[in-house]
Amino acid sequence: MKLSHFQFDLPKELLAEYPAENRDEARLMVIDRKKGTIEHKMFKDVIDYFDEGDVLILNNTKVFPARLYGNKEKTGARIEVFLLRELNAEQRLWDVLVDPARKIRIGNKLYFGDDDSLVAEVIDNTTSRGRTLRFLYDGSYEEFRNKLTELGETPIPKYISRDVTPEDAERYQTIYAKEEGSVAAPTAGLHFSKHLMKKLEIKGIKFAEVTLHVGLGTFNPVEVEDLSKHKMDSEELKITQEACDIVNNAKVHKKRICTVGTTSMRAVESSVSSHNTLNPFDGWTNKFVFPPHEFTIPTCMITNFHTPKSTLLMMVSAFCGHDLMKKAYAEAIEKEYKFYSYGDAMMII
Repeated sequence: MKLSHFQFDLPKELLAEYPAENRDEARLMVIDRKKGTIEHKMFKDVIDYFDEGDVLILNNTKVFPARLYGNKEKTGARIEVFLLRELNAEQRLWDVLVDPARKIRIGNKLYFGDDDSLVAEVIDNTTSRGRTLRFLYDGSYEEFRNKLTELGETPIPKYISRDVTPEDAERYQTIYAKEEGSVAAPTAGLHFSKHLMKKLEIKGIKFAEVTLHVGLGTFNPVEVEDLSKHKMDSEELKITQEACDIVNNAKVHKKRICTVGTTSMRAVESSVSSHNTLNPFDGWTNKFVFPPHEFTIPTCMITNFHTPKSTLLMMVSAFCGHDLMKKAYAEAIEKEYKFYSYGDAMMII
């Protein structure tokens, strides 16, 4: 498959600026791969597709407020700093993106907060927009992290043209988020409400939690026509023995196993044993799932609607079947489903 197979015209007004009023009342498109049918539901109707012993695989990563605004020394120019990952806790070194990058050179200092209580020094260039920063802060590591949280902003996607609101801090986070480390939310999970989770639990559906910390690499554009030549950035992944036991037991009993989101799918497909079971994992993955791909763990997938030419769309195509996916996306556009992070959901069974 080629990059051009994943191009389609997406009307700008279908990119969701705000989430649905209630998490579980987003729209849901249900695609049956065997029958080739498409149904239109509400997200809370997912419960009707699961029975006792079925498993939902959830990514329990937590988004941290990764976007900071500082001022450059001397000129006072406003600079956006996007925290990607901590490189060294003791030295307070971080891998970041800066914007506008042309103004930021090694040796520059950036000041944050009204009182300039946090300072960062640029110590390396990593990519055209990437820098390594050393943060300078008088206080313990815990106080330093609290200061980052205080000054940071919820990193809602750039295509959302409005300002960040206090509501975003809650809504751009799944209700089961536990392990801090993502710079973007695993958005399919945003549709689960506490009420819906409780109803699923009462029905006997099991939850297997994995942790994949989403980096911006997930959203890097594919710039090669031959998909096999695209390289994904590595992201940190942890799969416990407990999660493996839940999933593998369901597999033995031929229960429905559903990955919630492309990140959960990438997590489990990164750690499959030679016996086609799920293995524990603690490390980094750069797994890129695109057609053709033989899926070994999930029999079902919940995801949002993705943008043209994205690696996320390619994964959906691999799971759904390309022609059926194209038909579903054409119908989603016709029926004005909302796309991307705060958009509506799709379930492929």
